[in-house]
Amino acid sequence: MSFPAPATTTEPVRVMLCDDSAVQRGIMARILETDPGIRIVHRAGDGQAALSALAVTKPQVVLLDLEMPVMDGMTAIPLILKQAPGTAIIVASALTQRGAAAAMAALRAGAVDYVPKPTGSLGGAASPIFRDELIAKVQGWARMRRAPEQRLRPPPPLPISARPISRPASRAMLPPRLLAVGSSTGGPQALANFFKNLRPLPIPVAIVQHMPAGFTTMLADHLDKLGVMSCAEAKNGEVMQPGRIYLAPGDHHLIVEAGSGDTLVAKLDTGPPVNYCRPAVDPMVQSASRVCSGRVLAVILTGMGQDGLEGCRGLVAKGGAVFAQDEASSVVWGMPGAVSRAGVASLQSPPEVLAERVLEIFKLPGAKT
Repeated sequence: MSFPAPATTTEPVRVMLCDDSAVQRGIMARILETDPGIRIVHRAGDGQAALSALAVTKPQVVLLDLEMPVMDGMTAIPLILKQAPGTAIIVASALTQRGAAAAMAALRAGAVDYVPKPTGSLGGAASPIFRDELIAKVQGWARMRRAPEQRLRPPPPLPISARPISRPASRAMLPPRLLAVGSSTGGPQALANFFKNLRPLPIPVAIVQHMPAGFTTMLADHLDKLGVMSCAEAKNGEVMQPGRIYLAPGDHHLIVEAGSGDTLVAKLDTGPPVNYCRPAVDPMVQSASRVCSGRVLAVILTGMGQDGLEGCRGLVAKGGAVFAQDEASSVVWGMPGAVSRAGVASLQSPPEVLAERVLEIFKLPGAKT
């Protein structure tokens, strides 16, 4: 005997597709429609057509191409946000240096995220990884844009075996020699929110963001423009200086090695992917923990999967500390959720609060607002 499925308490996410290519709109629609929690409410061929349909279709998420006739995506972004301020705009960008630069410019203009644009036929878009990430971004950003009372309730208390370590990391841990940050889905915005609330630190900062080559160059420039600390892609063999941010280049693991004296050196590695990723968070945290004898503070931000979990387990065992983004502020609570459920995160908070706690560790004043 079969029973009807229980009714859901939330309506499907309303998505508008805006691209001048009917092929691209069709590819994205087929992928998104595999999730019953997503509904395509309109398909537009240019930014002007999207604006004209906003009031009637009321999308929660607009998947927006940047290069279109009549009105391009960059022109459309501020107009969409003026007409429908609660809309989450995800831009579709080509996997090129030019496309990466355009995607980062779109984030500064008000878009919340980007997805790589499939070329021609389904191609790479047919991969489960692409599908899962696209759906996760659409669902995650729709949730983030809902009214506060409709967002996720605070997670239930963790079981005793998985509760975070009880010692306050800011008082009991040895002074960190490195800040190691890992992020994935939703990461560019979370990284910006985290770093704009910091001040220059007396130690180097290393970042792994799951992102293809080319895009990491533009992300480094995006973070550098925040004006808090200088940021660039790490170069093989360079000495990591205090107060500077080193971002793992796309397609390269970032390994931290010991240099002369107390210095740390960045090494780029093209070994096999770890957790299906290159760069991956685990190799960075594991290597840093080893050469710094555990004197590392790891910050795990929004992202799919559990990359970073094993490295953070080993780090805490050596006396280091782990901060994790909380579920309510995460687009996807995969990576931060994994370290939180494993009991190795001593703090779960939004990125701006994590930044405040980092400043407390170094007895630095709060960031300028």
